[in-house]
Order: sequence, then structure tokens, then C-alpha cells
Amino acid sequence: MAVDGCGLVCKYILFIFNIIFALVGLVLLGLGLWLRFSPGTRGIFEIEALNSSVFVMVVTIMIVLGSVILIVVSFGDYGACGEKRCALQVFSVLLAFLFVAEVAVAVLAYTKRDQVQMNIVEFYTSLYALYVSSGGDPVIGVTLTFIHKTLHCCGVTGVSLIEIAKNTCPDPKGFSDYFIMKNCPVTIAEVFDSRGPMMMGILFGIGVLLITAMVCTSILWKQLKKVHQEVTAYYKNVY
Repeated sequence: MAVDGCGLVCKYILFIFNIIFALVGLVLLGLGLWLRFSPGTRGIFEIEALNSSVFVMVVTIMIVLGSVILIVVSFGDYGACGEKRCALQVFSVLLAFLFVAEVAVAVLAYTKRDQVQMNIVEFYTSLYALYVSSGGDPVIGVTLTFIHKTLHCCGVTGVSLIEIAKNTCPDPKGFSDYFIMKNCPVTIAEVFDSRGPMMMGILFGIGVLLITAMVCTSILWKQLKKVHQEVTAYYKNVY
């Protein structure tokens, strides 16, 4: 069945949306699985006393969220590209659940922002400690490098002469950076305080994307239903 007009536009929008979300899901799932089964971190999950630690919870969330996103994307791609109404209905329902979950996370993050800030700092220090204890796990190193370059901070000390993970630190921007930079736990806390509205804006933007995808799914589903009815009526008249 072929669609045109708004249906065709929505079909391409859903295709692009699914590509973006598929990449996000793959990154979350891949990184989560590595942190879960890497030789340097696997032992943490085998210690019962650490099962409630922030690191374990964040890694578990990454694996679950990545898997859920990929499942949602699978229905979206199959429904949009294959023009399957049943798959589009499932996709729309799953998007609605994701939207509700995203709103709940946003409300929780705002009402308990101090606790969330502490948890983020704790997750970073756990990553740092694992990188040091594992002798420089490459994936953890890439993750630390990304955090350090994004925030322009350097480890837990910021002092290049004594910083153990200085190979993951960003390039100096000024003369003083050659000797000392801001340490990351303090920088993360400062960024969380100063850029809280921006983070809420990002969550709002994700919500808008989810709503746009749901609207496009509804439009495409209605057009496919209309085309199906027209084809059915045509064959009834012919035969």
C-alpha cells in the first residue's frame, strides 16, 4: 500500500526518528553490557552487598533502557517501512509508555535534584575507581575521557602532577591548566546546579520528539487504514 502527502512525510519522519533512537539504544546497551561483563567491573555485580550501589543501578538502567529502546524502534521501523498497521499500533502504545516514564523521571529529577546530584557524583567516582583498579579499562577510559572533555575537568584531584587518570583529561586551555584543572566531582555538582534548567529543557525536547512520533504514527496509521479500505472496496466492485 502506498501513502502520499502527510502520510509520506510522517513515514520519513518516523524513519529518521527510529534511526536516532536506535543509535541511542545501541550506545546505552553496548556500554551497559561492557560495564556489566567487563573483567574489571564484573566482580562488583557478584558481591551482594554492592547490588544496591549507584554504579550497579545505573548500569542496570542502561541495559534495560537500551533494550527497551531497541524493541520500540524495531516495531517502529517494521510498522513505518513495511506499512504494517498492527506494528504501528504497538509502536504508538510503547511510545506512550516511554513518554509517561520520561515525564515521571523529569518530575523525580526536579523534586529530588539534590539526591540525583549526589548519585551522579557517586557514579563518576565509581567509574574513576574502577578505571584505576582495572589498570586502565579501555571502555571506562573512553567514558571518562568523554566526561572530562565535555566538562573540562580532570579526575578527582585536578592536579596533573598527581592525577592517576591524567591520560583521560582534556587538553589545557590556559597556562594554569597545565598544572591544575577543576576536579570532576566538584564540576559535576556545579554543572548540575547551574544547568538544571538546560537539563530539564533536554527532557522537554525528548518529550516533544516522542509526541511528534506518536502524532506521525497516528497519521500514518489512519492513511494506511484509508488506503486499505479503498483497495478493499475496489476489489469488491471488480469481483
